[in-house]
Amino acid sequence: MVWYSLFKYVLIGPYLRYKGRPRIEGLERIPARGQVILAGNHLSIVDSFYLCLLINRPITFVAKSDYFEGRGLRGRALAWFFRAVKQIPISRHDPDAAKKSLEASRRVLDNGGIWAIYPEGSRSPDGRLYKGKTGVMRIALTADAVVFPVVTSGTREMNPIGKRGLRRGRVEIRICEPLDLSKYVTATNSGAVLRAATDYLMCSLQENSGQEYVDCYNDAYKSRSNRTDNARTA
Repeated sequence: MVWYSLFKYVLIGPYLRYKGRPRIEGLERIPARGQVILAGNHLSIVDSFYLCLLINRPITFVAKSDYFEGRGLRGRALAWFFRAVKQIPISRHDPDAAKKSLEASRRVLDNGGIWAIYPEGSRSPDGRLYKGKTGVMRIALTADAVVFPVVTSGTREMNPIGKRGLRRGRVEIRICEPLDLSKYVTATNSGAVLRAATDYLMCSLQENSGQEYVDCYNDAYKSRSNRTDNARTA
């Protein structure tokens, strides 16, 4: 993980600290070793950068393959960065993407690592908290991992969707109390159980973040918004 440390402490970390003046609460809750799942709200692409910066152990995310296929100087630099720090590419156009993502994430945990995931699936389009997808619980209920809800704030204002570069701001990250998932562990882990466990996670994120909760997936909300915008301009 030489590149990971180089980016964190030399190439990018000092710049992120200057721009975001980040603070973290609850860092002592994360064990020094062993399987850990960090499940957080998602407001900006830089959420992941600040998590990696402030948490002492290396973190692996599953990132959309677009980040690994960028064009132009900025795109190629971003692609190289994601490969250098060993993040996992996953294509949203691959019908087996979800399965491959979970398999890759399970390998990270089996090796005693930290896997981080955004249950909403992608960035919130408007700062609200959207319905979580159940993939995180497909792993959490069968892994020997501690699951921490993670709340990030301030990154949306620093890096609004559609804007390049970072504004100066204040990033705050809170590592919340680990989830007690014992009542959700069953022999079958049915769809209903996965849904209930995921809702339990999202409830914790909402209570700790104070975000307004929207009971639909954010990609569905974005699709409806795009159709509405297209109808208005037709």
